[in-house]
Amino acid sequence: MSSLAPGIGVPMAGEGGVEPGCGCKGIRSCLICEKQNERKINANGQTPQQVENAPGPVCGGLAVAEGELDAGRRSFPFPGVFLCEDFVSEEEEREMVQQMDLDEWKQSQSGRRKQDYGPKVNFKKRRLKAAGFSGLPGFSRLVVRRMKEQPVLKDFQPVEQCNLDYHPRRGSSIDPHLDDSWLWGERLVTLNLLSDTVLTMSCASTAEPQCTGGVEVSIPLPRRSLLVLYGEARFQWKHSIRREDVADRRVCSTFRELSAEFLPGGEQEALGSELLGIALGFRGVPL
Repeated sequence: MSSLAPGIGVPMAGEGGVEPGCGCKGIRSCLICEKQNERKINANGQTPQQVENAPGPVCGGLAVAEGELDAGRRSFPFPGVFLCEDFVSEEEEREMVQQMDLDEWKQSQSGRRKQDYGPKVNFKKRRLKAAGFSGLPGFSRLVVRRMKEQPVLKDFQPVEQCNLDYHPRRGSSIDPHLDDSWLWGERLVTLNLLSDTVLTMSCASTAEPQCTGGVEVSIPLPRRSLLVLYGEARFQWKHSIRREDVADRRVCSTFRELSAEFLPGGEQEALGSELLGIALGFRGVPL
């Protein structure tokens, strides 16, 4: 972290740091509300099988088992992962985070803070509005242009950007989940900034042969790397960030594209075209 400017490696409260209160609801919690409520999160006692997908700028690969596991389960194909290290420079990283910290970080669940650049959506009712959406932020223009240099992203057109701020003093994490597939399309693209972490993948359905025994796949995410999830990794595996895998302040930007319903030939083509026109104007402010 020595290359970071003062105030980024150890943020102040207004820069995504630790502030009183949290945004946790229901069963979710962070260190702030756990301390306030004097309660602890009980582990389920199950130790899942740990496997690791080797990082690198490749499309797909093998998940290789760790530890003393049955020889027949030592590896299996794990397609749908592209990882490009050093996607941005240290200076670009610093400038991006400084620009983010100029805007408000809103409290979110499980110790995270967020900034949303996207249309207002009600996923349960499948409704969205373009009103109030001003596009992606200007500082992302270069990043989006650079994405298109990668073959897996040559036609990628992001319509939404979500910035998340994690910090170990808040006990930040995100539970295993699948991103929506009604509005969001094939690829999920995440830029990982300020610190290394690990993305944990877990099966969304136990019907898959490799999903027995609580198998999890760990994908190391180096600082300043770009990750793309698509295909099976996008739709058949949940992804999460564990509390113990956040060792320092971590900021990430996730970019999402539209599903086929909102693209040319889809039922909501006109709305999709309007949203893309706004998004790629790069004049956005967080909602």
